[in-house]
Amino acid sequence: MATKPTSPAMFASTRLQVRLAAAICLLPLLLQQPLTLGLGFGVLAVGVLALSWKTPPPSALRLLLAILAPIAAVTVLPGIGRDTACAVLAAMIALKPAETFSLRDGRSLLGFALFAPFATFLLDQGPISLILGLLAILLTLLALQQLAADEGEVPTPTTHPTWATTRRVLGLFALGLPLALVAFWLFPRLASPLWGLPHRSVATVGLSDTMSPGSMNELLRDDSPAARVQFFGATPSPEQMYWRGPTLWDFDGRTWRQAHGLQRLPAAPFQPSSAGWDYQLDLEPSEDRQLIALDLPTAAPEGAQLSRDYTLTAEQPQYSVSRWHLHSAPPLRTEAALPLALRQRALALPIGYNPRSVAMGKQWRREAGQDSNGRSDTAIAMRALEMIHRDFAYTLDVPLAKRDEVDDFLFDRKQGYCEHFSSAFVVLMRAAGIPARVVTGYAGAYKNPIGNYWLVRKSDAHAWAELWLPQQGWVRFDPTAAVAPERVYDTIADRQPGRIGNFDGLIPMFNAGDWLRRSWNDFFLGFNAQRQLSLLKPLGLDQYGGTALALLFALTAILTLGWMAWLIARGERERDPLLRAWHRLEARYRKLGRGRYLHEPALVWAKRVAADVPRAGQPLSTLAQRLSAARYAQHQDHALVHDLNQHRP
Repeated sequence: MATKPTSPAMFASTRLQVRLAAAICLLPLLLQQPLTLGLGFGVLAVGVLALSWKTPPPSALRLLLAILAPIAAVTVLPGIGRDTACAVLAAMIALKPAETFSLRDGRSLLGFALFAPFATFLLDQGPISLILGLLAILLTLLALQQLAADEGEVPTPTTHPTWATTRRVLGLFALGLPLALVAFWLFPRLASPLWGLPHRSVATVGLSDTMSPGSMNELLRDDSPAARVQFFGATPSPEQMYWRGPTLWDFDGRTWRQAHGLQRLPAAPFQPSSAGWDYQLDLEPSEDRQLIALDLPTAAPEGAQLSRDYTLTAEQPQYSVSRWHLHSAPPLRTEAALPLALRQRALALPIGYNPRSVAMGKQWRREAGQDSNGRSDTAIAMRALEMIHRDFAYTLDVPLAKRDEVDDFLFDRKQGYCEHFSSAFVVLMRAAGIPARVVTGYAGAYKNPIGNYWLVRKSDAHAWAELWLPQQGWVRFDPTAAVAPERVYDTIADRQPGRIGNFDGLIPMFNAGDWLRRSWNDFFLGFNAQRQLSLLKPLGLDQYGGTALALLFALTAILTLGWMAWLIARGERERDPLLRAWHRLEARYRKLGRGRYLHEPALVWAKRVAADVPRAGQPLSTLAQRLSAARYAQHQDHALVHDLNQHRP
């Protein structure tokens, strides 16, 4: 019975090179994991390398680690999604070096590890992930070349071996770069993917179509970017920068929810008070359809829809950076006549919840009376704002919500943040008979002097109220802004990016870094199907759409492949002039049916030819002996190239 041949063992230096390449492949994927999981798997990888430095660790230990590592991933990242799958992949790659000792094992480890940098792009597409991914691929190719050299027993060059090998690998990169650029710029892109990406196990922190007590706390503590805005022409003041997101109508005593039925209705007309603002909004990926716009958007851009309550939603989930060209204007009057169904919805309160707040709202209505011009409604709203200014404080440190959260906030705790203020304010207004709703989004922005654009961070998340007043329509009221400055304990609005305490030295570095990230998003991640089609305009082919783009890509790809083939053929030419002359001589004999076999050395071939044709073989034998002396005995024969070129069979 034939036995399966075993793969030779790796040299110690090669094993180190292979494991280093695998570690660099794993690094970008670890950086995208939750902190505890990333550190844990990093420590696991180092421990496995230490235990298996010379010999494999015990099988029982390897089996135990192989069971515990995926369990840890599923425990930290509950559910099935991209995060969980990538975490399990990271765990398996961290354990793989425990059984990597032969040349075959090395190739297996490198092939498996290459999944890590590509899986990273399912979680992040930033420049750091790309740079680490390219470095991982470079080191992997170098390690694969070393494995091939060890298996073929090819001697390593004595002069600058690392640079020589690196140069060959970089040559492979350069050879494929033109085709990669052609594919990036010209390969027809679909407006939406053929298949949807699996959702992430951990939801992306962002705006939601619901608001419950404590739901915005994590968002308010997150300083990562939510959007970047470039204005064309007039720019609103920071006080006017209310970035409108979901509008919440329905309240069950604890949670506010968006009225999804209104999304199918066209936006209510409104009268703008000024010409408004024209701007471009680059929105970070959120994996849902929620969009934001400066209050109020006048129309929905292409690929989005504007609902009855001015909520802007995209037609497709936003898995990557998206760009939207918008126009907004401050309203002078909105929806002067409120339909009965919407009025009832904007006055509804759950029965049995927050009895003290409902009683106070009704009492304020009795004291203010009723009128048709809305003055009493305005007076009630101002009374609530004055109470907040006088008695309430702003803080993110809020205890767990009780059943009657609004009562607890208004009468006992009197501390909270925007979601508490807006929710309590709307409940009070509805109890007083004033149609009201909660609006969520962002407030304010930070101007980056590098690039002259505005940065909206997730910590700028905000919730405010809108009241419907006779002859005015929906009017914005921000009860959070009524808090007295001396009672704001968490100064989120003053938390400038890049500032650490009172140290401002890192602000220029932050500005430059965010500008670079914006440029990256603009040049790479924001290059979508619409921008790709715009490339056809200078050529006058934009009227043909995707067909012209497909033909242009096909033509350019064929030319690029032809150029690559020419480079490969040119590179295959023998660089040594002596060997070139010898190969030309072989070709001349081959035409006469006396060619050299691939396995034949030069002297053996010449001897065979001389035995068949003595008159032709003797000069060939002499030339073959001179070639061997020049090639292997380092004998200087300056006339040999000339003699080889002149020889004819």
